[in-house]
Amino acid sequence: MLSRTADCLYWMARYTERAENTARMLDVNHQTSLLPQPAEFLEQSWKKLLTISKLEDAFNSQYDIVNRENVLDFMIYETSNPSSIVSCLFAARENARVIRGKITSEVWETQNTTWLELQRILEARHQSDPSRLLEWVKHRCHLFRGVLHGTMLKNEAFYFINVGTLLERADNTARILETKYEDPATLKVLNPAKVLEEGTHGEFFDFYHWAALLRSVSAFEIYRQIYSDQVTPKQVAQLLIFNKQMPRSLVCCVNELIPLLSEVKNQQSKEIERLLGKLKASLDFSDIDEVFEQGLEEFIESFLERINYIADEFSSAYLIPLATN
Repeated sequence: MLSRTADCLYWMARYTERAENTARMLDVNHQTSLLPQPAEFLEQSWKKLLTISKLEDAFNSQYDIVNRENVLDFMIYETSNPSSIVSCLFAARENARVIRGKITSEVWETQNTTWLELQRILEARHQSDPSRLLEWVKHRCHLFRGVLHGTMLKNEAFYFINVGTLLERADNTARILETKYEDPATLKVLNPAKVLEEGTHGEFFDFYHWAALLRSVSAFEIYRQIYSDQVTPKQVAQLLIFNKQMPRSLVCCVNELIPLLSEVKNQQSKEIERLLGKLKASLDFSDIDEVFEQGLEEFIESFLERINYIADEFSSAYLIPLATN
């Protein structure tokens, strides 16, 4: 497959997944910001979202105040922000347009219709409810993946699309977890030695923060099925990091990447296989107690560094050199 074709397939998937996950992160912050809490906690939670997305400088160059309205505007609508939802959906559609011959008409129509519907939404952006818009974005991205799996041949094009999806998903699941971990309103319960076993007013308040995070990755019902008790930070982290049956967990993403890579193997892929194997082994032979002993933030930062290095190596081996996506 030509590098240009592989590049468009890969980035079509990454941008679609990024749009969905940006919507998920924004939805967590938006829902929890509606709860009564000190103003400084609100500001810090929005600042943290910009920091982990590496967008703080770009935001500060355009806005004077970090608040819910400005961050939502920047992360949803701002076209100068390449990671905004509008920018991601546009880039996904443009990549799909370039390689229409490699995807089914249904996949193309799904991407194109999403972009056309978004234009109508943008016309009424100031009257729109952020929660409804974010749910719409998630729905359209779900539709894209459903059409993809229902109509595409399981060939190289399909494999490149799924590699892009899983690399982006692993990165974003880690970032969503990191967003919550650094929420100043709840740092007290993230120290395992201080997790409260009995319900208190503070923990009751914190329940809604953690429940919002679980819902942001479609995991609240899954959590209840597995644990059947109160929501605690350690169990949330265990579900999103180590549960092999959880579609958005870190270990699930890594496990699904390995066989996909073998389907598109070339002379340069051996190093990527080695890196993925080491990452899989580090997850397989760790547990949540060890992660919390090390420090959840340090663990997440290490994972992000490793998965993004793997993504860079994949780009070097298969895609257009010096791609700036």
